[in-house]
Amino acid sequence: MTPDTKRTGPLAGLRVAEFAGIGPGPFACMLLSDMGADVVTIDRPTRKPADRGNVTGRGRTVVTADLKDPSARETVFALLEKADVLVEGFRPGVMERLGLGPDAVLTRNPRLIYGRMTGWGQHGPLAQAAGHDLNYIAITGAAHAIGPANGAPVPPLNLVGDYGGGGMYLLVGILAALHEAGRSGRGQVVDAAITDGTISLMANFVGHAARGNFREARGSNTLDGGAPFYGAYETADGRHVSIGPLEPQFFAELCERVGVPEGLRDAQNDRARWPELRATFERIFRGETQAEWTRRLEGTDVCFAPILPLSEAARHPHNVARQAFVDIDGVDHPAPAPRFSRTPGRIQGPAPREVTDIAAVLGRWR
Repeated sequence: MTPDTKRTGPLAGLRVAEFAGIGPGPFACMLLSDMGADVVTIDRPTRKPADRGNVTGRGRTVVTADLKDPSARETVFALLEKADVLVEGFRPGVMERLGLGPDAVLTRNPRLIYGRMTGWGQHGPLAQAAGHDLNYIAITGAAHAIGPANGAPVPPLNLVGDYGGGGMYLLVGILAALHEAGRSGRGQVVDAAITDGTISLMANFVGHAARGNFREARGSNTLDGGAPFYGAYETADGRHVSIGPLEPQFFAELCERVGVPEGLRDAQNDRARWPELRATFERIFRGETQAEWTRRLEGTDVCFAPILPLSEAARHPHNVARQAFVDIDGVDHPAPAPRFSRTPGRIQGPAPREVTDIAAVLGRWR
């Protein structure tokens, strides 16, 4: 992407300075870029060139600076004075030791939104400990709840912690702080911790637990694979399909369409008969291929979808119709989301391979 590329999206004109990192911070900045923000990533002079597969690094300008060098740090300050948002994902105290902590930066740019992304948060007994997604969601109740009955917890990729509880909550916090700053003219610090966000994501299940409707044994609840009518089933060709008819009318339609015996059609809420109902679904779905079940059930009210590997997701007719993937330099990128009717976002370009001089950024941010 060239510096003079016209950006589109509801955040066009927003200036974001991102200190290079991994995981949820870059993901949040990808979303900001997709919505039109001018995201400038400040990286180390020893950075490696980006490759085509760096999807979350798309739509940026990359500059380099040795933050331990006082003259380079002053140049970075000049950039931060013109920025609307700062995003950093270091351990607590690192930015302060570099002389770039909130007190120093907000003194020079009082309207700046200072976004901080960590696993454990800016304070607490674990704040300085190393960790990754699974560790962070482990103390929230989320990891314990995900996995098969009588089996160990299963890491849910890093969707629940890094991206759900982390990057998304950082983004929401930044946008909320920008909204408030539009009234007050004052910036503030957004402390986004993956543990905090994941606990917030668990709100529905906290509520079920408070009402006595949540069992802590994995695979024993409606939404964790315990219910036979909400889960995955193997098909004749060794693939899988998903069903999820939670509502009684949808469950009744599924039973009718796949041929569940009459004596089990009233067993949806009878836990004593769940094992028999599950065995019946297992037998039925093993009788046809995934493609045949898709032909018979997809698009009906039985709440059905084939379970596709990532390599096939871009070719599913629904995703094709919605242009849910966009080819960028031969790589299928997830399209910007959500979608806006009047100010649509777009992928502003691939992850840049070349470094831009900070002076050039200062020139366009003047």
